[in-house]
Amino acid sequence: MRKLDKESVVPLYYQLKEILQTMVDDDDLAPGDSIPSERDICERFGISRMTASKAVSALVHEGVLYRERGRGTFVASPKPTCTSSCLTGFSDNIRAAGLEAWTRILAFGEEEASRTIREVLDLSPQEATVFNILRLRYVEGEPFSLENAWVPRCRFPGLSRDLLEGRSLYDLMRTDFSMRLSHARQTIEPVLCSDFEAGQLDLDPGTPVLLFRRVAYAEPQVAVEYSKCIYRGKRFKYEIAFGI
Repeated sequence: MRKLDKESVVPLYYQLKEILQTMVDDDDLAPGDSIPSERDICERFGISRMTASKAVSALVHEGVLYRERGRGTFVASPKPTCTSSCLTGFSDNIRAAGLEAWTRILAFGEEEASRTIREVLDLSPQEATVFNILRLRYVEGEPFSLENAWVPRCRFPGLSRDLLEGRSLYDLMRTDFSMRLSHARQTIEPVLCSDFEAGQLDLDPGTPVLLFRRVAYAEPQVAVEYSKCIYRGKRFKYEIAFGI
């Protein structure tokens, strides 16, 4: 096991954090294992309780470890990884990671699109009606993400809640509406969750989360969906593949 370098410019808590991370990476500490107590860590490395606590807290904040009141601190299971190398839906991404996923539709209705949504979806004033779909996603039985999607009614006549129930929206677009999905543009930003989002995702209001905004397109260049999706940061890891 690496030792702490007390002459280094790197803070001791950060060195300790990396040592504990390496133990997790090398399976010296497996998911579900209890980590050594802060007292044991202090004695092993000759550091203060504050330094040990800061290192452990940093890994808790990153989702590598988790605390249970009255029991201790444990190694968390690896975060699911979603890859953006192709345009696939939530369920396909999560199942590709070997995890169980399901979706609950919270709301499905029609509304007049705002100016921003009309512009994003390239809709004329006569085509401004959109389906607004709010869905809560679960992974391994836990709330995982909250997605609000807007789909042009003019491009998907007959789309309904019953038709979407239990199905992937992208698969539905392909099979029932013969859309050839081609690509998407997506942004990712950190935000603080609202009271409603926190209630759905089992978080405290104001918890940092990741907001994904996506516009999906079908050939040749038809915008078919605009979505905003809030992800629980501690339960999610996103992978982007680049070609050269």
